[in-house]
Amino acid sequence: MMEMKQFPANMGDLEVDLKHPNRVLIDGLYKETVSVKGAERTFLTYIPENLEYCSPCLIAAADSAADPVSFLEENLKAFADRNRLFLFVAYPENGCWNNDGTDADYLNAVYVKIQARDYYITMQDNIYLSAFGDAAFTAHQAARRMASEYSGLMTFGDLSLDLLKDVNVVHGEEDQGQVELKIQGSAAQLPVWMSISTTEGANGSAIEYWKQQNHTVGKPLSGDGADYIWRPDYVRKVNEINEEHISEVRVAVRNELFTEETLNDAWSYIRLARRHRGQGGKCLRYYKDPIACGAVKKTMEVDGMVRTWYEFVPEECRDGKKYPLVVTMHGRGGSAETFFDLSGMSVVAKERKFIAVFPEAGIHQQKKNGLRNVLLWCGEYHGKPIDDVKFIREMVADIESRLPVDHSRIYACGQSSGGMMSDLLGYTAADLFAAVAPWSALRSPSRMYADFEESEFYAPTMWIYGDKDFLCAAKGTDPELPFAIEPEIRQTLADKLQHFRLDIHKQDTWTTEPITWCGFRNEAGVPLVVIGRVSDMIHANYPELSWISYDQFLSQFTKDENGEVYFRGHKVER
Repeated sequence: MMEMKQFPANMGDLEVDLKHPNRVLIDGLYKETVSVKGAERTFLTYIPENLEYCSPCLIAAADSAADPVSFLEENLKAFADRNRLFLFVAYPENGCWNNDGTDADYLNAVYVKIQARDYYITMQDNIYLSAFGDAAFTAHQAARRMASEYSGLMTFGDLSLDLLKDVNVVHGEEDQGQVELKIQGSAAQLPVWMSISTTEGANGSAIEYWKQQNHTVGKPLSGDGADYIWRPDYVRKVNEINEEHISEVRVAVRNELFTEETLNDAWSYIRLARRHRGQGGKCLRYYKDPIACGAVKKTMEVDGMVRTWYEFVPEECRDGKKYPLVVTMHGRGGSAETFFDLSGMSVVAKERKFIAVFPEAGIHQQKKNGLRNVLLWCGEYHGKPIDDVKFIREMVADIESRLPVDHSRIYACGQSSGGMMSDLLGYTAADLFAAVAPWSALRSPSRMYADFEESEFYAPTMWIYGDKDFLCAAKGTDPELPFAIEPEIRQTLADKLQHFRLDIHKQDTWTTEPITWCGFRNEAGVPLVVIGRVSDMIHANYPELSWISYDQFLSQFTKDENGEVYFRGHKVER
């Protein structure tokens, strides 16, 4: 029997291996608690050795007849080790799964709890739900209630009740900084794998439900371990951006419902998709693995810490010419790998012919007594600030020594903490960056752990954020701007306008749905600062921001060897 460990009382006591700063600080088997309608429930957490943060997560609802620890050890531990997963095993109270919705709420509460960043760091984009034996119906019930959250569902057992009669589908209200619990538009599709003994009865009801949710058409196919594969209608009928139907319903009819082979077959399909947060909710996308997409993982040591980035050089940029470089930075708790996927910047790079790099932030202790290695730009370790500006400069210098970079066209962008970092680079490293495009943040001194000297140069800035963004948006009205902004960020904006010698009262406003724009131009009409406020968006980003930022702003600017800025080839006078 596996040893049940105790979480450290103070995670801040654990030292970080600076050779592997993104590594989980603990491993093994633990027990966690979650509150469900005022009652405490427990679940098991298993973390493989040397796992990295932001790895995929599998929530597994165990058969009620099995001992949870034995079930984990005998059936799922090796699977989690091999596939590098966070594993969370849920189990019923009183030896029986409750199908009145209480246990479905329990599974969904586990989804929320594992994102607390108390002992490890997960991403809401790659959390998958599974169930075994008589837990199957509860898992389908939970997934139906939160279809826009999970990235996939796989069950190995017959359903006990008709899923279509579970009418208590809830549309939860979102709290800022929490997960989004609502079903909206195409986000309700969900990749599904069912291992069942028959397609009749309650099983057939579930199949029909998910076929409808996933917009399937035509007769089923078979293969890859599944006897029936219903595929979606791939035609984008209304929305070219958000109506990608990628979710299939796969069914394996077996006498033995759960085997190692069936589990591997199911996971090989389910793991392909991830959730992309953004305007209007979440959408499902096929996961872009950096290495599979042609990126190269690079490392260097800076101030004793091994720093990591992915660099993507399109084939179109290997003809001996010089090409722009775009540095794209993830948010707090994210990683270079996850933001390669979420940002979609590699796609823009290939189409627009530039080199894209995705660096990983340094570490920080986010909570008192908490993890010391939450990935955060310009954080601190043992009370000493981490100089991520130095890292970015050294990374760019290394890249320029090896790759065909046009030094006059180096840009920075990023989301949340990465947005703050890209704005900081525009503030203190404007000699290097021709323009920056922060998303969901601007430089906020109260959230930084070191002072940086303002550059004598300047980097034109496009700032994009959501109207429901708790970090950026404010309630009420502003006496000088078309929308209210969080006070500290507003001061940063005012300082930026003053540094650029722009008049806050001279602004253009226009709308290209879903973004309302406010631009500040110099006397020659050059837009040196542009703000975009996205309607119906929380603290998030969506891949289209990469296209918008590059096409509409970054690519318009260059910088010569003297630090002078050019707009569309013409020198900008301040």
